[in-house]
Amino acid sequence: MHNTAPVDIVYLWVDGSDPAWRNKRRQARQALTSMQRQNISTYGDVEGRFRDNDELRYSLRALERFFPQHGHIYIVTDAQAPAWLHTHPGLSIVDHRDLIPAHALPTFDSCHIESYIHRIPGLAERFFYFNDDVFFGAPVDLDDWFWEDGVNSGVYAGWSDEAQVRPGPLSRDASALENACRASMTWLDTKPGSTSDPQYRHTCRTFSHSPRPMLRSVLYVLEAMAPELFARVRSTVFRNWDKPTIISDFVMRWSLANGRARSRSYAHVYVSSGDSDPAAGMDHVIRAFGELHFFCVNDTLDNAPADDPRLLRTQAALQSLFAQASHHELPATERAHQPPATNQAFMPLSALAY
Repeated sequence: MHNTAPVDIVYLWVDGSDPAWRNKRRQARQALTSMQRQNISTYGDVEGRFRDNDELRYSLRALERFFPQHGHIYIVTDAQAPAWLHTHPGLSIVDHRDLIPAHALPTFDSCHIESYIHRIPGLAERFFYFNDDVFFGAPVDLDDWFWEDGVNSGVYAGWSDEAQVRPGPLSRDASALENACRASMTWLDTKPGSTSDPQYRHTCRTFSHSPRPMLRSVLYVLEAMAPELFARVRSTVFRNWDKPTIISDFVMRWSLANGRARSRSYAHVYVSSGDSDPAAGMDHVIRAFGELHFFCVNDTLDNAPADDPRLLRTQAALQSLFAQASHHELPATERAHQPPATNQAFMPLSALAY
C-alpha cells in the first residue's frame, strides 16, 4: 500500500447541551440498576465529557490547513449535527443507529461507539480516528503515520507522557486509560498465539491523546479474534471502569505485538482545562504551532458551567490559531460565530488571567 492511497477521517461528536439529547441521557441513567450506576467510571458521566466547546469546528480547520489531501470525512453522532456544518459530497454524518444495533442504544460511552467505526460503509482501509478535541499542529507527512513492509501495512503508535501503569488487575480507582492498558496486556498474556513478534515486550504506559492512524482490515481481524473484548465494551451505556478500550489501546497494543505498528515519538502537547494553570499548556501550543504533530485540548472541568472563563479563553486561543473558516462551515453561521476573541493573534494565554 502506497501513501498515495486515500486516508479517510472519522470523528465522534456530541452536543451535550441539546435538550432532546440531555433528556435521553437522563432517562438512560435512570433506567440503570444501582450496580450499573456504581460501575460507571470516574468522570464517565460528567458534563465535560459531552460538552461541545466548538472543538470540532477548529479541528476541521486544522485538518484543512495541515492535511488538505485527506479523504472522506465521517462524523459519527447521535441524531445530531452541528448547526454550522456544511455537508457536501466529501463529508458524511453517520448516525449511531446506522452502526450500532438497536438493542444497544442509546449509549453515551465513546469506547462503545468507536468499537463500530470500522463498519462505516465506504470507509477507506487507512483512516485517522479523532476525538474532536485533537488537532493537527503542523503539515501532515503520511510517512510519519503509516508505513509498508511488503504486503504488511502498519501504523505508528505514540506513547503519552503519563506515569507508567503498574501491571495487575483492573481497579475501580484507576483511570480509564490505566485500566484499558491492563485489560489489553492481560488479554495478550493469556491468549495463545496472540503475539507474533518474539521481541515484543509490554510498555506499561497509556497511549497519547492523538490522531489514531488505523487500518480497517485490522479492526475486522480483531473483532473476530477477540469477540469477548468487543462484547464487553459493547455492553455499556456509560463508560465503565472494568471494560476494555478497543480503539484507544487494544488495537494499537496488538498491532505492536504483531508487527503491524511501530512506536515513535511525536512533537505534541496535551492541555487539560482543569489543570491549575491551563494557560501554560496553551502558551506551549502557541509557541510551537506549526511544528507540533498534534495537540489535544481536553475538557476536564467536569461539571463546571459552559461559560467558565477557562473554557472561553481556551476557545479564544483556538480561534486565534485557526481564524480562517474551513469550507466545512456555512458562511452564515461563521458570521454568527463570535467566540471570545483577542485583538492580537496568537496572544499568549498567560496574558489572559485565569
